[in-house]
Amino acid sequence: MTKQVIVIGGGDSFNTYEEYVSSLKNSEVTIDKFRPKKDWKTNLPQRLGEDYDVLLPRMPNSANSRYHEWKIWFERMFAFLNNGVVLIGHSLGAMFLIKYLSENTFPKQIKKMFLVSSPYGENMADLAEFKPPESFDRLGEQIKNVFIFHSKDDMVVPFSEFTEIKKRLPRASAFVFEDRGHFNQEEFPELVELIRQ
Repeated sequence: MTKQVIVIGGGDSFNTYEEYVSSLKNSEVTIDKFRPKKDWKTNLPQRLGEDYDVLLPRMPNSANSRYHEWKIWFERMFAFLNNGVVLIGHSLGAMFLIKYLSENTFPKQIKKMFLVSSPYGENMADLAEFKPPESFDRLGEQIKNVFIFHSKDDMVVPFSEFTEIKKRLPRASAFVFEDRGHFNQEEFPELVELIRQ
C-alpha cells in the first residue's frame, strides 16, 4: 500500500488587516520573490519515490493566514487519508499541526510527525490565532514519533522558539543545525531518511 505524507507549508499571519497591508507595502522584496521556487517540499515526491503519495495542499490565504480557514481545508482531506499517515509542518504549517492536534482528535493513526522551524509564539508577534494552547497533552496521546528540526541561524523563527517547543514535547527527537536558515533549501536528505525508516 502506498504510504501517505502530508506536508503543510508555511505562511504569514497578522493580528490586523492593517498590519497585513503594511507588510505588503513595506516588506523587502527582490526579484527572486516573483520567481517560481523549488524547495525540498516540491522535491519530496521525487526523493521518496513511487511508494509514497505526497500531498502538499495549498493552504488558504497563506499571505494572511487564518487558523479557522486552514482547519476547514485540512479537514476536507480526511476523507482521502489512510492509517499510518506521516505529517510534516514547516514554519507556520508546523505551528498549525501542533495547535490542531493539541485541540482536536485526528481521525487516522499517525505514524510520524515532523516539525520544521516551528514558531511557538513567545517571540513571534504575528502568530495571531495560530498560538497553541498551553497543554500539548492531546497531541502526545495521538502520536509518539515526533521529530523537531531547527537551525541556529534561522532569521525567520528565532532559535529560542525551538527551546519552547522542545520543553512541551520532551519525548520528541530533536535535530539542531547550524547553517540551514529557515529550511528553504532544495534538498532535505535527513528528513527523507527519517520518513523512510
